[in-house]
Order: sequence, then structure tokens, then C-alpha cells
Amino acid sequence: MNMRVVQWLLTGLLFHGVATGVPAQDRGTGVGIIAGEPTGVSLKQWIGPLTAVDAAMAWSFERNTSVQLHSNFLIHDYQVINLAPGRWPVYYGLGGRVKFDDRRRRSDRDRTHTRVGIRAPLGMAHMPDDYPVDIFLEVVPILDLAPSAAFALNAAIGVRYFFP
Repeated sequence: MNMRVVQWLLTGLLFHGVATGVPAQDRGTGVGIIAGEPTGVSLKQWIGPLTAVDAAMAWSFERNTSVQLHSNFLIHDYQVINLAPGRWPVYYGLGGRVKFDDRRRRSDRDRTHTRVGIRAPLGMAHMPDDYPVDIFLEVVPILDLAPSAAFALNAAIGVRYFFP
């Protein structure tokens, strides 16, 4: 699917939310995009008034192109930033990732170097009063545990549309 189609789909979803009068959501399911390291498709499912699970299937462009799958349990705090309009929760959490690195080495050409690690996201979101979207910015330290211990850092921005 090319970027023009994605842009039209996201624009249509946004106008659908405006036309139906759906407010910003802290419940339900959100689908959108994440851009940065990694870049791809983002999902978020609220499981309580302050808690959610997010996930992404994304491409990492760090050193070598690879596919990353990650998911996090998130806790939101609405009291840290009090700006109008909308709500500005700060969130933090814990999760995991699997990064399928297709880098090949001369000594082991037939093996991929898949990494598995623990993520600790820290971010901020904006939830406008009149639109069923959230716009977010996050920084995520990662401790890779396999195939060897290593520290990594992800940072990204994104937007999700929440279905009524």
C-alpha cells in the first residue's frame, strides 16, 4: 500500500470522527502510525481508566534494516501536565520486543541475528477534546537480553485514531 492511500485512509477516519462527534478516547482501540526508530503501524487498547496495552509492527533502520515487534503495558498520569485544550497524559510502562535483524555475517551467512529485549517506555500524549485521536511522543530505553546483553534506545512520534 503506498503512502498516498495511507494518507487518504487516515484523513477519512479523522473526518469520520469529527462528523460523528466522537471525543478523544481513553477507552477502546486505536490504530495509527509511529515514526522514528522504529517506523510502522501502532495499536493501542485501553484496559482500564489509566492503563493500556500498546503494540507495533515496525521497521527499524538502525544500522541494518530489520522488522521489530513490540508490546508494552502502559500506565497514564493525567495530573503531571495540565494544559488546555484537551488532555496531556504522561505515560510509562514495561514491555518487550523482538527485532528480526537480517544482517548476515561472513562467518555465519545462514543465520539471522534476532534480538529479544525488555522495553521501558516513557512518553507524553495529547488527546484533543473534539477528535478521536491521540498524538504521542515517546523515548524507550531497551535492554536486549538475547543473543547477548546490549543497551538500545528507541524514540518516536505517532498518531492513532480511536474507533467508537
